[in-house]
Amino acid sequence: MADLMPNLKAGQPVLEQLNEIHPVSRETMVRLTAYRDLLYKWQAKTNLVSPATLPEFWERHVADSLQLVSIKPEVRSWTDLGSGGGFPGLVIAAAIAGERPASVRLIESNQKKSAFLRQAASRMGVPASVFNTRIESATEQITAAEVITARALAPLVRLLDWTGACLTGSRTALFMKGRDFRREIEDCRGDWKFDLVEHPSRIDPAGCILEIASVSRR
Repeated sequence: MADLMPNLKAGQPVLEQLNEIHPVSRETMVRLTAYRDLLYKWQAKTNLVSPATLPEFWERHVADSLQLVSIKPEVRSWTDLGSGGGFPGLVIAAAIAGERPASVRLIESNQKKSAFLRQAASRMGVPASVFNTRIESATEQITAAEVITARALAPLVRLLDWTGACLTGSRTALFMKGRDFRREIEDCRGDWKFDLVEHPSRIDPAGCILEIASVSRR
């Protein structure tokens, strides 16, 4: 755990550790525990996440996803692209459920993964809607959100091809990136202009969350 969450104390209870990233209520913890149990059940027959990361569910996946809510705690309308096993979309939905009217749209083209996401959202009782469609066909869902998210989905240039036309006005994106994020940024500079804020990951020392807004083609 020390490698993944270097600023947290070994031996701390999980809830206390998550609260170091973003405040997590007991009710949210119940939702996340129900999510974990269902993920383990489905993982036995459907590859939702890398099997090697399952023992690190709280650190690698939940705490990582909560970073996005900590960056935009006031936002109640999100769209998550390529949701897969539900990170970060379902974690965001769990964190904002019940506070004010909220909505999280999960975009996933794989039918089995979409079925899991629907069952998980229902089991957790969170404000998430699942759209079994390709990202190219999800313009309505993308433009309905205040913040667009993606985690380990595609190179930044591809993400901007999908979302760049929608990242105008106050709408922003939070794209979770690994150690090559600076190269990905440079790869986009010839075709795109955008405002950028880099949020160093608190989970992956080499990673970064790219906050992107005011996008236009050169």
